[in-house]
Amino acid sequence: MANEIVINANREETRVALLESGQLAELYIERKKDTSLVGNVYKGKVVRILPGMQSAFIDIGLGKAVFLHVADVRWSFDYPLFGEDVSDVLPPDLPIEQLLQEGQDILVQVSKDPIGSKGARATSYITIPGRYLVLLSGVEHVGISRRIVDENERTRLKELSIGIRPPGFGLILRTAAEGCAEEELKKDLEFLMLLWKNIQDKKDRVSSPHLLYSDLDLIFRSVRDMLGPEISRLIIDSRAEYKEIADFVNTYFPKLISKIELYEEPEPIFDFFDIEIEIPKALGRRVWLKSGGYIVIDQTEALIAIDVNTGKFVGKATLEDTILKTNLEAVKEIAYQIRLRNLGGIIIIDFIDMEKEENRKKLFSAFQEAMSNDRAKNTILQVSEFGLIEMTRKRVRESLGRTLCETCPYCEGKGFVKSPVTVCYEIFRELVKIGPESKNGKIVITVHPLVADLLYEEEREGIEEIEKKYGFGLIIKTDKNIHQEYYEIVTL
Repeated sequence: MANEIVINANREETRVALLESGQLAELYIERKKDTSLVGNVYKGKVVRILPGMQSAFIDIGLGKAVFLHVADVRWSFDYPLFGEDVSDVLPPDLPIEQLLQEGQDILVQVSKDPIGSKGARATSYITIPGRYLVLLSGVEHVGISRRIVDENERTRLKELSIGIRPPGFGLILRTAAEGCAEEELKKDLEFLMLLWKNIQDKKDRVSSPHLLYSDLDLIFRSVRDMLGPEISRLIIDSRAEYKEIADFVNTYFPKLISKIELYEEPEPIFDFFDIEIEIPKALGRRVWLKSGGYIVIDQTEALIAIDVNTGKFVGKATLEDTILKTNLEAVKEIAYQIRLRNLGGIIIIDFIDMEKEENRKKLFSAFQEAMSNDRAKNTILQVSEFGLIEMTRKRVRESLGRTLCETCPYCEGKGFVKSPVTVCYEIFRELVKIGPESKNGKIVITVHPLVADLLYEEEREGIEEIEKKYGFGLIIKTDKNIHQEYYEIVTL
């Protein structure tokens, strides 16, 4: 079965699903009130420089400044260097305080959306993506997509791109460029250079902070970045968006127009393609394997931890064979979940430890193979002596879980709450503290019903002992709206 792009578009949000052989492989969601900033180019103003962190904060007009590291600062003659006349190429190791000044205008592009508690990140190396090419400003470099594996084709494309590359710019040839003629590449480049000229012209006319260029929305990014030879069709359920896509494709990629379809069935498109039922599964912490084993996925602020367990699978041969089979099965599922959930940053995978070195090599090779279809850049390290695989995956936008969910207000993101017994004993300790000051009085304790049940029944002896020791009376009240961990003690 061929690969398909399925788009559900409505007023509130757009959802794009990539199906590979009928199975949901990638899912992207963009909401109108929370549109991605990645790719947008701004004329910003430096509001703060932090020499200790070799970084700066740039006001781009969004209310919260974006973060710019020294490694992402490209010097050009537009940037003053303490008033000096600089004619040579800037040395790459100058500190940020010699590259930027507070109050200075600077051209930046958002490279990462705000993720968790971290704000957006920016770079002054501007890149503008097209269908076949990515235009790099100020970097005279030519690169080829790693997904183009044929060496003859890579050589052909590199020679073509060197011939058409404008002075002072670099080019990256995207996967879609495979098999393209020189004229197609030139047409794409002409369009990108026009966009760059518009950015420069607008920059000279406006004051900072100001948006100069906005990347395409999710629907058109999907057409530009995902619609290729391996995609049999793109089907969308909005007639208005369908017409816009058709016009866009007909103008820039006319050979692909036959792949664009309008979905007109009464059943919701994500239900028709069995996508809707798969989304809740992509939010669960535990994922079962067919053998009876399972993996557990925990997302923290700093990294993603994935744990592999044999679960109900006991195998039929030796323990080592059972572990190897579970690990190899987990490899495919982990690679699938990483793509589907859009997990990024540092990822630590705790496979079940294996004694044989040859089995560890099998595991590493299998995982590399499983991750080879991932369009996001990733780096995978060898299996460690503790049975761990450490990897990084480029993280530009929030994961699926962080997009669809929010921190639980009850457990405050911990994933667990104090047990009623623990809360009971905390109350006892608090009563002991205030006991000497409350003799012959009354104390009212307001607690969650589960805690109250324990105080009335199993822990009743503890209550009576404290009453007898300090000579006060206890009144227990329940409040079903109170947090299970919280309680209120009032002395009358």
